[in-house]
Amino acid sequence: MKIEYDREADALYIKFLDAKPADNVDIEEGFTVDLDQNRHVVGIEILDASRRFPKGALSTLTIENLLPQP
Repeated sequence: MKIEYDREADALYIKFLDAKPADNVDIEEGFTVDLDQNRHVVGIEILDASRRFPKGALSTLTIENLLPQP
């Protein structure tokens, strides 16, 4: 998984799979889900991220309850 913030575009992208998106679905204005050819979620793009999240939220990340690596 990769989380990336583009300050210039004010866009947050959460990438779940290392696959090329074949399609995307707009969930609501500014939220787009990218799908691969098998309709699996590749990633989620959130536009206007700095206005959608509390101040400072884009500079911190908390990860909890991850599955153990095999």
